[in-house]
Amino acid sequence: MALQAQTKRPEAASPELADLWRTLEAVVDPEIPVLTIADLGLLRDAEIGPEGAVTVTITPTYSGCPAMNMIESEIKRVLGEAGYATVAVKSVLHPAWTTDWLSEAGREKLRAYGIAPPETGSPSKKALFGAEPEVACPHCGSKETEQVSAFGSTACKALWRCRSCLEPFDYFKCI
Repeated sequence: MALQAQTKRPEAASPELADLWRTLEAVVDPEIPVLTIADLGLLRDAEIGPEGAVTVTITPTYSGCPAMNMIESEIKRVLGEAGYATVAVKSVLHPAWTTDWLSEAGREKLRAYGIAPPETGSPSKKALFGAEPEVACPHCGSKETEQVSAFGSTACKALWRCRSCLEPFDYFKCI
């Protein structure tokens, strides 16, 4: 069973806290701008403390992800524009982020953007035998695809090609 995102979004929040979450849920990933930090499952918690101080907790996709500094800056910028004067962003590494935390809406956004979303659930045991995952082309849906390079436009993606429609595409790697 896949570990679910540990997001602490309050279900019955105060209007002020609900506004904070709505604002945060609109912050986009700088490497894949069709995804928000909520779509990715990076947004873990947000609190309004004494005197209106805000603390936002995020989890990086992987250690050393270059986008995390930009995401932190964007969180502070967006919240500053929304009137929050004091904002702290805290990164937590446990539990470690996994591609299983991507929302269904995020997976659909990736596909529409031309990036094959990662497989859901546990990574395939076929990898133990050197077998590539079965990746559907986000353009035509064919599973007649092949990996061209383990490294794509960003470290979290691999470059693939469809043998049916001949289009190249990125595949969001499973973590």
